[in-house]
Amino acid sequence: MPTFQRIVLASRPTGEVQPEHFRLETLEIPSITDGQVLIRNHYLSLDPYMRGRMNEGKSYAAAQALNETMVGGTVGEVIASKNPRFAVGDMVEGRLGWTEIAVSDGSILRKVDTTRIPASAYLGAVGMPGMTAWYGLNQIMAPKAGETVVVSAASGAVGSVVGQLAKLKGCKVVGIAGGAEKCAYVVDTLGFDACIDYKAGSLEANLAAATPDGIDAVFENVGGAIFDAVLARTNAFGRIAICGWIAGYNGEATPINNFRLILTNRLTVRGFIVSEHMEWWPQGLVELADLVAADKLIFRESVAQGLASAPQAFIGLLKGQNFGKQVVKLG
Repeated sequence: MPTFQRIVLASRPTGEVQPEHFRLETLEIPSITDGQVLIRNHYLSLDPYMRGRMNEGKSYAAAQALNETMVGGTVGEVIASKNPRFAVGDMVEGRLGWTEIAVSDGSILRKVDTTRIPASAYLGAVGMPGMTAWYGLNQIMAPKAGETVVVSAASGAVGSVVGQLAKLKGCKVVGIAGGAEKCAYVVDTLGFDACIDYKAGSLEANLAAATPDGIDAVFENVGGAIFDAVLARTNAFGRIAICGWIAGYNGEATPINNFRLILTNRLTVRGFIVSEHMEWWPQGLVELADLVAADKLIFRESVAQGLASAPQAFIGLLKGQNFGKQVVKLG
């Protein structure tokens, strides 16, 4: 019988994720029944939120089950169909997990056009990361032309989109990223006005120099000391969208010394999960797709080869070793 491979969560990490927390399995390709489609995945998305799902405990979403396929976004091709909505050859985006082959009833699948946009982009700039950027910027930060916007993890899949969208609105945009190479990309390729290399030291001084008029809106991906430094530069009535807290994903303490500024500067601080705001996805995805197709929204990818490479690529992602959106090319 033909077979495929998948990766399951073998055990829960208590600190940093290790390769032994995952297990690669080989299974027989299943048959489908009425209403179902069989998909061969071409790309798998790796995202920081997966680290939180590996923990057991109360959160905004159910914990990843042990010995089940790891959660994750995918883009693939329909290879068999008993669902009238899908034909063999259709390219679809869904959340089918760390697997080469998957069965779906079609309810979570979205047909995608790969003639003008690369398939992998539907996992990045025209997918969940892009929508995270679009929602946080438009519905929470709501920056006006001329305002100063700061974006942490600025070279990543989400931050890079936030900054470009803010520039299209006429804002001054300052990124924060790790390393001279990433900061050069953020400024020279993405068009940010400045980028602070937090690994170079002098974060507070460099941020102050880049934001002489203060900060009006913040997109926060990291938390911890970086967020603390940004808080110190905020203007009155600033808006802060929080979509990630990478600094604490392994259980590290992330104290905030400048929390009082939320009161002093009358800040609006809102955390959000973009999957809870699906009513905005049709509008946002159309806008993002049009910008990518017109080369007005640039994205970069780190591509790991083969499903077996996913655990190490994911571990690297959590350590900031990726450059841009991290995907795995399957097969």
